Amino acid sequence: MKPATFDYVAPHTVHETLDALGDTERDVRVLAGGQSLILEMHLQRIRPDLVVDINRVAGLDHLNLDNGAVRVGALVRHGVFESPQAVPGPLGRLFALAVVNIAHPPIRARGTMVGSLAWAHPASEWCAIALALDAAIEVRSADRAREIAVHDYFRGALQTARARDELITSVRFPLLGDNTGVGFIEHRRTHFCFAQVAVATALAVHDGVIEQARIGLVNCADRPVRARAAEQALVGAEVGSPGTGYRLPDGHPFIRAGRIAAEQDAAPLAEPYADPEYRRNAIAVLVGRTLRQAATDYQVQAGNGATGGRL
Repeated sequence: MKPATFDYVAPHTVHETLDALGDTERDVRVLAGGQSLILEMHLQRIRPDLVVDINRVAGLDHLNLDNGAVRVGALVRHGVFESPQAVPGPLGRLFALAVVNIAHPPIRARGTMVGSLAWAHPASEWCAIALALDAAIEVRSADRAREIAVHDYFRGALQTARARDELITSVRFPLLGDNTGVGFIEHRRTHFCFAQVAVATALAVHDGVIEQARIGLVNCADRPVRARAAEQALVGAEVGSPGTGYRLPDGHPFIRAGRIAAEQDAAPLAEPYADPEYRRNAIAVLVGRTLRQAATDYQVQAGNGATGGRL
């Protein structure tokens, strides 16, 4: 199939971009990486009147540290985060664990983190990470700039709080403390499929006790999910040794947290090859394993030499 006829502009400034987006009488779409938009246009499930290509806009490709946070511009490509050194500390390690699960190298070289947040697919790795880490979405229109807290941003599958005339210029992530261990594990049928389930975790630990847990669930509802009940169940638990066996005992805090996430936090929908019961099972298992991965990461970074067993 070929896309329906559309107009195309390639502005060079943010101001020109916002002028184009201000034409709210037409269906206007922003093109950055385009891996989702172009496919939908070819299938004619989306038929925009105007495509605004922002790849020539100056100043949107910056990755900046700012007052304890990292600001990711709208044209920063996925592939940048394959290096854990792209962002300092545990946050950089988490990004590096997650990004290799996104499609394949050509897509990661072209697609953008902000584009994933704009698209808001429930199976997006970046959306769940942003939610778990309390990111802020920075948007501009011709007459205002505002910041949308991530917990107010996602409204459903492919639905967000961004207005039609607004451009996401960047997303801001608070840096994670050095006492934080991180993990990310994804389960999918084949390498080229969307995640059936994926989990991002960050554990802040003090004197061997979990002070704060952050758990983001990918493709576990019609939008990304913050597993707050599971997080709360982990606070005050001893991180302990990740151990050397494949399985943790049933009473382990990570196993309990996985069950809570599956039963109380997630709302999985039926998909081909994965009914809700199967997906709840997968959620419980992956949350436990990802927490174990985060505990291992914390202990390695703390210099304890604990590498754990197979995850």
